[in-house]
Amino acid sequence: MPGTARFGRRRAVRGALAGGLALAATVALSACGTAPWDQPGFNTDAADTPSASATPTLPATITPVINELASGSARHQLQAGDIALTINYYSTLAMDEWTADANKPLTFSLSGVLGSDQGQSFYLSRVTLTPAVSGPDGPLPAPSPIADQASVAPGYYIKDPYSYSQTFILPALDPTATSVTLSFTYEILLQTAPASGDYSKQTASDQLTIAIAQP
Repeated sequence: MPGTARFGRRRAVRGALAGGLALAATVALSACGTAPWDQPGFNTDAADTPSASATPTLPATITPVINELASGSARHQLQAGDIALTINYYSTLAMDEWTADANKPLTFSLSGVLGSDQGQSFYLSRVTLTPAVSGPDGPLPAPSPIADQASVAPGYYIKDPYSYSQTFILPALDPTATSVTLSFTYEILLQTAPASGDYSKQTASDQLTIAIAQP
């Protein structure tokens, strides 16, 4: 019947509208859910901050061993009060033979001039050599100091053109030694006036570093 058909179509339209409204409500509810940045545990700083890069490790630096006798000799200028000293160091043993177990000769000579020279003389009364030995990991045991005490009074005459020369022998060192630093102390007696028997004492210090040849 025509009336019945129209009634059926109206019920179908109302059903479709109801279904569409229900679907729209479902979508709306889903869209109104909690945003990710509002959820517990979400760290906006971590999201915006780039990952930290690892600090690069610098390669270890190698410190070269000093050898002041690498050229065969060394000349040092020192000052002891008003006395200017010139000291020459050398060895008769080749540097490649300066091994830890060898006896190592060191020869040195010194002479001086007086700044305000009024005719006074000056003398070397004593020289002392104190060795210090170094290895790859730091200081090592060292030989005892070596000294030369003048056998004449007041000392050895060293006013230019005269000079003092001496050779000290360094004994065997620790097998792991890489260098030896020689500290010198020069004790000098200066006349207070020409032909006077009174003296003033002046002291000069010096250092010389020599590499130990490796086998």
